[in-house]
Amino acid sequence: MLWKTLLLLLFYYSAHATVTHKWSRAMLFPAAQRFKRSSAAFLNPVLQNSLEDVVLLYEFLLAELDIDKGQRISIKDEELASLRKAAEFDIICNEIIPKSITEIRRLSSRLSSYPRVLKKEDFERTVLTMVYTAYRAAQSQGHQKDAWAESFVSLYKALKHDLMFPYNKEPS
Repeated sequence: MLWKTLLLLLFYYSAHATVTHKWSRAMLFPAAQRFKRSSAAFLNPVLQNSLEDVVLLYEFLLAELDIDKGQRISIKDEELASLRKAAEFDIICNEIIPKSITEIRRLSSRLSSYPRVLKKEDFERTVLTMVYTAYRAAQSQGHQKDAWAESFVSLYKALKHDLMFPYNKEPS
C-alpha cells in the first residue's frame, strides 16, 4: 500500500505544474546546495524528467534497496544499479536527503511553512526522504519507532498539502 501511495504521489506530481518561488532550494535541502559547489558532474540531480523516469524510480524502489549500517542506500539489483539514473538516485539518496531524525524534523517544519508549491526536485527529494523514514520506522523499536513514524506522518501531510495547494487558495 505504501509503495502504491508513493507511486501515485510521484506520478501525480510529474504531471503537476510547478510555480516558481522566491525561496531557494537550499532552504529545504541544504546538502543539495553544498553538493553543487563540490561537483560539476551533477549540478542538480533530478530523477523524474519524464514518465519513463518515474517508472524507473518505481523499479528502483521495487527492486529492493539495501541500507547499510552507515545509512548508505544502494540498489540491490546490479542491472538497475548500473544505469545512469541509478547514479543520480545514489547521489540524491546518499548526499542530499536528510538522514537524521533532527534533520528530517527540520525539513518537515520548513515544509509546513512553505508558502508555495514545491519545485519538482524538492517534491522528489521529500518523497525519497519519506521512503527512507518509512524504512527507519519499520526497522526501529519503541520510542525510536514512534519518532520515525511521527516524522513520516509529518512528511506525508506536507506532501498532501503541496498537492492540494492550488485548490486550497481562497478566491479573491
